[in-house]
Amino acid sequence: MDGIDAEARFVLGIDGLSRSGKSTMVSEIEGWLKGKGISHYVFHIDDHIVERKARYNTGHEEWFEYYHLQWDRERLKEEFFLKLKEDCVDVWLPFYDGELDAVTERQVQLPDKGLIIVEGVFLQRKEWREAFDGMLFLDCPRERRLLRESEETQLKVEKFRNRYWKAEEYYLNTVEPMKRADWVIRT
Repeated sequence: MDGIDAEARFVLGIDGLSRSGKSTMVSEIEGWLKGKGISHYVFHIDDHIVERKARYNTGHEEWFEYYHLQWDRERLKEEFFLKLKEDCVDVWLPFYDGELDAVTERQVQLPDKGLIIVEGVFLQRKEWREAFDGMLFLDCPRERRLLRESEETQLKVEKFRNRYWKAEEYYLNTVEPMKRADWVIRT
């Protein structure tokens, strides 16, 4: 990949709103990297959310819970994102198990060189943005993203209005991720 030093670590963020195609993009990039024999590691930020009790029915508005409480932002900043820039090779991370609604700690060994991809929503928030060497934002219209949900999920319009869309609007208006990203791809 142009601009990436094969003898160093490059941290790429793949940001975008829900169902914008982030996981699909990561799969395509990962296939290309494997074909080229390029060392890489992929993190999905949703693997590191907190238990339900910390992000639902907290007394805050639903959008606030989703944007501000879904992840332990400061912990991830200190124990993950900053360590990416410090060239650490061992990090301990919280991994969420949705079936058990529990978080377990796991040690992850990071490559000391190659590409680290972090995929997820709201990656350009101020707590995390400086960890990235490059940022790709996937821009997809809300209507198209909604159609990518299951039929059952599409019927939960109030949850989208109150939780997801308000948080996304807040992110778009306050962080301006499309202006800050190094690359924007319309999906």
